[in-house]
Amino acid sequence: MNKNLQVAIQAAIEAGEAIMEIYQKDFGVEYKADDSPLTEADQKANKVIMEYLDKTEYPIISEENKQTDYTERKQWRSCWIVDPLDGTKEFIKKNGEFTVNIALVHEQKTSLGVIYVPATKVLYYADASEELAEKVQLDKPVYNLDFIHKNKKAIQPKEDVDSLRIVGSRSHMNEDTTQFINNQKTNKKIEVVSKGSSLKFCLVADGDADIYPRFAPTMEWDTAAGQAICKAVGLQVIDQKTGEEMLYNRENLLNNYFMVSNQK
Repeated sequence: MNKNLQVAIQAAIEAGEAIMEIYQKDFGVEYKADDSPLTEADQKANKVIMEYLDKTEYPIISEENKQTDYTERKQWRSCWIVDPLDGTKEFIKKNGEFTVNIALVHEQKTSLGVIYVPATKVLYYADASEELAEKVQLDKPVYNLDFIHKNKKAIQPKEDVDSLRIVGSRSHMNEDTTQFINNQKTNKKIEVVSKGSSLKFCLVADGDADIYPRFAPTMEWDTAAGQAICKAVGLQVIDQKTGEEMLYNRENLLNNYFMVSNQK
């Protein structure tokens, strides 16, 4: 396994344990300038991840770090993109649908991706260059490479013969998404699958959904790890403005709307 992928997996699992320590007790919620929620868990998880990634050769873009000015960032050939706690709203609701997202990007394209689900101890990881995409159910929230190798399962998208499964956000379903669903021309039964955080990417990559349309704001750290996993199984995450693969470390870290689909 790629050494950088190993580092990202270890960081994600340890960050997930820090998140669960907060999750299992009462915690306060602050709000950022954009009204997005922030908890102690976001900050603790970020600290854990930085301790790992700071030892690598690559600079870091993280939701919880002060962002480096683009005049410097645009010189970066590679960088980490991190969301220490994706799905903070789901974390606050205590529904378990939150993740740790860590991705490595080369020349603005996703290369490695790790998505860890602390509440269920499910780990997804991918190396797009090797077309490697796997998941494992951990028995305990501890990094154990031997256990991962022995218990890993390959993930792969697959179509449902009878239904068209469209992913909708647990907390961000909107009129555009509803209209997209209503405009589908298919003889199949349309099924809406609701899920929080970057788990929406995992649903399509792992064959539990067919289309993930996103008509609501996301940031690069929300999507980079999920895109790496989708890319490793042959799926594209298409920027709806450019019609091309979604790129990273852009001047504006706010994504355009995008689409993930396993439909030919």
